[in-house]
Amino acid sequence: MDKNIEGTKITAKEIAKMIDHSLLKPEMTRQDVEEGCRLAKEYGCASVCVKPCDVVTAAEILKGSDVLVSTVIGFPHGHHLTEIKLMEADKAIDQGCVELDFVLNIGRFKSGEYDFVEEELRKVCEASHKRGAIVKVILENAYLTDEEKREACRISERAGADFVKTSTGYAKTGATIHDLKIMRETCSAKVRVKAAGGVRTLDSALAARAVGCARFGATATKPIMEEAFKREKEGTLRLPDSVEELTSGY
Repeated sequence: MDKNIEGTKITAKEIAKMIDHSLLKPEMTRQDVEEGCRLAKEYGCASVCVKPCDVVTAAEILKGSDVLVSTVIGFPHGHHLTEIKLMEADKAIDQGCVELDFVLNIGRFKSGEYDFVEEELRKVCEASHKRGAIVKVILENAYLTDEEKREACRISERAGADFVKTSTGYAKTGATIHDLKIMRETCSAKVRVKAAGGVRTLDSALAARAVGCARFGATATKPIMEEAFKREKEGTLRLPDSVEELTSGY
């Protein structure tokens, strides 16, 4: 759902299918990753987003479920060589990924090298799409002006991106309602929006959904889903009539 629908009922399952359960913290052990994949499988999340070294583990645990495997490309600052990003994407797909969260080259973008940024992204999107994987472009909005956010969205859409995403988790702020509105208004309906950073509660997830966010990254999947099931049982699980700002700090 990409439009703002206020006061509309929603199901816990629909919330689960917005969640990319995030397992990207650098200190996570193999056991942490395995437990996180099983948790996402239990709740029926959209995907699990793991570090490239954990793709095989995630694919093994999630095999046979409808929870997809995703990973990050050029993470966390987007400064890898284009050739390396293409190799990362290709290897991840070989190992079972069907969704790739690609970090836009922030330094090149801030330098005004828009043609370079667009061409690099186009190469990754074309190569990934040929193999059946989708690409989510991480803009890292904390470093961008509002007009730069709009330009990054336009570049991403022209290059063939399937999603635009707010953040990596390594900048000082994450998703805000202000930014999600900009991204949704700038992109056509062909490009979906993902929030990352700041979606820690069911209410923040519902707020993101209400302004057109299709996915969100979460580490707080369990409390979000438990609250969703509780409200669904009570008949009070609805999108908000008014949307407050997300808590955007990490």
